[in-house]
Amino acid sequence: CVSFASLEGETTKKLVKVAAISLLEESLDSKPEGNLIYSINDRPPWYLCILLGFQHYILAFGGILAIPLILAEPLCIKENNAAKSQLISTIFFVSGMCTLLQTTLGTRLPILQGGTFTFITPTLAILALPKWRCPDTGATPHPNATDSAALLVDDDEVWKVRMREIQGAILMASMLQLVLGLSGLVGLVLRFIGPLAIAPTISLIGLSLFIQAGQKSGGHWGIAALTVGLILLFSQYLSKVNLPLIAYKDKNLTFKKEKEKFMYVVFNVQALFGMCGAWLVCFLLTYFNALPSSPNEYGYMARTDINLNAVKTAAWFYVPYPGQWGSPTVSVSSVLGMMAGVLASTMESIGDYYACARLSGAPPPPTHAINRGIAVEGVGCILAALWGTGNGTTSYSQNIAALGITRVGSRLVLQTAGLLMIILGLFGKFSAVFITIPDPVIGGMFLVMFGMVAAVGISSLQYVDLNSSRNLLILGFSTFSGLVLPTWFHSNPGTINTGIKELDQLIMILFTTHMFIGGFFGFVLDNTIPGTEKERGIKNWRKTVHEGSQIHVTDHSCYNLPFCTDFIQRFKLLHYLPFLPSCPNFLW
Repeated sequence: CVSFASLEGETTKKLVKVAAISLLEESLDSKPEGNLIYSINDRPPWYLCILLGFQHYILAFGGILAIPLILAEPLCIKENNAAKSQLISTIFFVSGMCTLLQTTLGTRLPILQGGTFTFITPTLAILALPKWRCPDTGATPHPNATDSAALLVDDDEVWKVRMREIQGAILMASMLQLVLGLSGLVGLVLRFIGPLAIAPTISLIGLSLFIQAGQKSGGHWGIAALTVGLILLFSQYLSKVNLPLIAYKDKNLTFKKEKEKFMYVVFNVQALFGMCGAWLVCFLLTYFNALPSSPNEYGYMARTDINLNAVKTAAWFYVPYPGQWGSPTVSVSSVLGMMAGVLASTMESIGDYYACARLSGAPPPPTHAINRGIAVEGVGCILAALWGTGNGTTSYSQNIAALGITRVGSRLVLQTAGLLMIILGLFGKFSAVFITIPDPVIGGMFLVMFGMVAAVGISSLQYVDLNSSRNLLILGFSTFSGLVLPTWFHSNPGTINTGIKELDQLIMILFTTHMFIGGFFGFVLDNTIPGTEKERGIKNWRKTVHEGSQIHVTDHSCYNLPFCTDFIQRFKLLHYLPFLPSCPNFLW
């Protein structure tokens, strides 16, 4: 290492700098994952920012779009196309805002924020309560509430009152995430959470949504199978096919004479490719009238003209705003149930921060950056609650993987992606187009997407000793209980009767939330049954997450807050705030 400050003369400094850059380039060439075209602080040309930013938008598109489509039926807006269009616009708009916040004030890593599946399970548990069941399901109105949602006759108010309940639950539960980040308690919480608690929590998110996937796919199993087949074709079977592609080289877009693997183009957009292909087939079958025209016939749901009026009636521009569905309502049972989703989202995001740092040329994130990132995610969830997306926000792993493929880890590219999400979220007709996607196509996408979510949870077990009967017992019992208890409570809704309505609702929400049951048993048993850190997988997990080898293209200054770092350093009082760069890099 050479200290530039100890050298005299600008020429000498420049020569040493050139030599250092030359050595760095040689080391990058010797390690493919470190061979970045642009690192975290670099600023690519504007046209490249737009191109790669739109690519990140496409990568996150399927996951963000899936959330309002899942929530439409339990929120009682299945037939309300205008409401679905507004919900889609809102979730993209808020995801763009949260991406800008995270990349500018949060961890400052190039990481995209979008809707999270961890909030769906507690949301469905809340909406499954007798009070919030849709009027057309034949449910008996809540006996103690004359003004309950089941008695409302206004179609808009029927779903808005449910949305306000979800908004209130997310708003208050996200305060926990904000406190965890601002207080630095994230390090304390992580000390007691290992792979045996994470695996059942994350895997049950995907496994618990099999009913929604089956309902959508059941509209036409042939189209659903076609969607799955196209996704597998693009992502797996064509992974070895070579095609000449346009590439970015020497700061210019050129047509490469040598062939590039096709998988690098489509691996992270396989869901979108498969969905669009099946969508096109449904359009052609509808155009040639090959699908049934009666709603009572099998296969009718595969038609693309069922919700065509949504595009015609949607406004060209729609600007989401806070409180557009009314003031959020708060109930203790809903808030406590939603906290399970908040904790799961927090655990997932911390791992994403380390992966993103490795692929963007940044050193491992210091404690203050992790604390600030979690706090900003809490702010993002609060914004999502205020705007009314019916969901929160979290870091998107698929976009992190794209950093390694494109070799562009620039923060500016992700900020451009955030701006694109905001701008495209303002076009009402653009959002309404996606309402015409047939249910079987969505179901096929769900089959793959939810299966991948479950697999991500299972992948945490790679650090655990699976030859240990202790670990097998914890894993099997927590996962199986996470499936059994919610199913039984759903089948016996009148079993809980303590005489206190709020307590009954709390027990029902917690015990019908799959991820809460699995995560709770996994956490308690893993921390109470004796076992070594190596046996539990904690030692290998921490080593992989915190000590992942990489070449740092930049230093820790990339995590400093913009424009105010020098100001913060002047005040000693600010040195004790665990989310600021001036705070010592400590763990609770």
